[in-house]
Amino acid sequence: MTLQTIFILILIGLLAGIISGFIGVGGGIVIVPALVYFLGLTQHQAQGTSLLLMLPPIGILAVMNYHKAGQLNWWYGGIIAAAFVIGGFFGSKVSLKLHPGIVKLSFGILMVYVAFKMIISGYNSLGNE
Repeated sequence: MTLQTIFILILIGLLAGIISGFIGVGGGIVIVPALVYFLGLTQHQAQGTSLLLMLPPIGILAVMNYHKAGQLNWWYGGIIAAAFVIGGFFGSKVSLKLHPGIVKLSFGILMVYVAFKMIISGYNSLGNE
């Protein structure tokens, strides 16, 4: 692994962590495309790597900050986490059976849809203040 690769990985991690902590999006929205386009990983490699790296930081430091601020619903989080484990298992099975191009296309469509909805929602909320 080159020093340049390590530097890119650190930048991806910092950017994903900042965005995730700031607006609550999953780091995968930043990490997966960055790993594909800046480091040449396949869609599947990027998704697997993204899931691996998010286990410790999400479970520790970010949660501690939200807990200290009284902004956690432990019951909701626990139920979603249990379902997420099951969904993640089956989702990864389906993803690995599909052509990477189909997975990449699906991911991109989801990102565009979510971005559009958030832009409209944010714009509409500006008039309510």
